[in-house]
Amino acid sequence: MKSVFITGAGSGMGREGAKLFHAKGWRVGAVDRNPQGLTSLSQQLGDERLWTRAVDVTDKAALDAAVADFCAGNPGGGLDMMWNNAGIGESGWFEDVPYDAAMRVVEVNFKAVLTGAYAALPHLKKSTGSLMFSTSSSSATYGMPQLAVYSATKHAVKGLTEALSVEWRRHGVRVADVLPGLIDTAILTSTPSHSEASVQVRSRDEIRAAAPKKGMFRLMPASSVAEAAWRAYHHPTRLHWYVPKTIRWIDRLKALSPELVRGRITKALPALIRDVQ
Repeated sequence: MKSVFITGAGSGMGREGAKLFHAKGWRVGAVDRNPQGLTSLSQQLGDERLWTRAVDVTDKAALDAAVADFCAGNPGGGLDMMWNNAGIGESGWFEDVPYDAAMRVVEVNFKAVLTGAYAALPHLKKSTGSLMFSTSSSSATYGMPQLAVYSATKHAVKGLTEALSVEWRRHGVRVADVLPGLIDTAILTSTPSHSEASVQVRSRDEIRAAAPKKGMFRLMPASSVAEAAWRAYHHPTRLHWYVPKTIRWIDRLKALSPELVRGRITKALPALIRDVQ
């Protein structure tokens, strides 16, 4: 029986991933700082092949212990897939975002990925064809204004993925990431806004109604990211998974001219701000 360990599995993309891998017959380790989300996940899936624990991924000792305890229940103590998915956001002009809030984003979005990598590697090495998978973001294709620190952490995840995809070949462990665009999850409404130009909190229904209906920034279901994670495990070589696939064109265009992309984002910024108000 194959196994996957997912952080941030109580809601959104991680929860959809837990449901999908569980439905495919995998043993699923699901952690989240929100115990209520894990309780409802257990109620939905049942206890067979599902292991849960409330964990704050910024607590290294707690995350290390959770990975070790979950893997102790797998054949030979191995792990087939580690999915570093937990993430948070803080929005607003850089100088308006409190330092402590910015550092919390760094702790959750990047340092916890490093912790997960260190914790999982010994177990991934025991499983043939294993994969470390991480949730990056479309904001890792080009730095997104009013999400500067969030964007920087996702660039860091992308860079780490690229480096480890080379390094860990010697261990027989694959490394990949997913770069989602606009995904229909709670982060759409839970991300605090710290600038006057950034706005009033809107409901999920209001955001869904205002989101583009087509194009690379159309609103995608969380299940689309889970499906990308499933495909990533079964693809032997692909490094970056874009959701939707057209997000990759930002990376390609930026490689040709980052100044051109900067100019386009600068021109679009008033509309971007208006669209989230």
